[in-house]
Amino acid sequence: MASEGDLLVRLYDLPPAPQPPLGVMIRRSMPPEHRIVLDWIEENFSKGWAAEAQVAMSAHPVTCWIATENNAIIGFACADATARGFFGPTGVSATARGRGIGEALLFATLHGMRELGYGYAVIGSPGPIGFYKRRLDAWLIPNSDPGIYRGLLRDLTDTRKDEH
Repeated sequence: MASEGDLLVRLYDLPPAPQPPLGVMIRRSMPPEHRIVLDWIEENFSKGWAAEAQVAMSAHPVTCWIATENNAIIGFACADATARGFFGPTGVSATARGRGIGEALLFATLHGMRELGYGYAVIGSPGPIGFYKRRLDAWLIPNSDPGIYRGLLRDLTDTRKDEH
């Protein structure tokens, strides 16, 4: 997906986090479940996103949040994965989209970044720019496309698209 560039978000001025839908839990991933989460991300999104999530899951505290329903993962969001201060990657299973789960993951992750002492977050190569601008009052960073993802190697056998 082509991007207009990266977005900048003020973490010190975040709106309150929305509540996830009834029956959905948003929380940090825990070490014993990391392989399950990484396999799910690779299966539903891409090897690249799983690699980024692995970095977030190796941090202390973990900077990968998951959404679960009926004891199964349905979404994830990461911070500090490819670069410090960056939000993403993030994704929700196709069957769970449109219920506000992605927004709940976004805010849980951004509030977690604020708790770690960040004043700002960068959303690198975002897909739904309009959503981020409206919900977060995010600003487009001039001349930031392709940004840190310039020259990124791709697995040509992986036919699914990631957002970078």
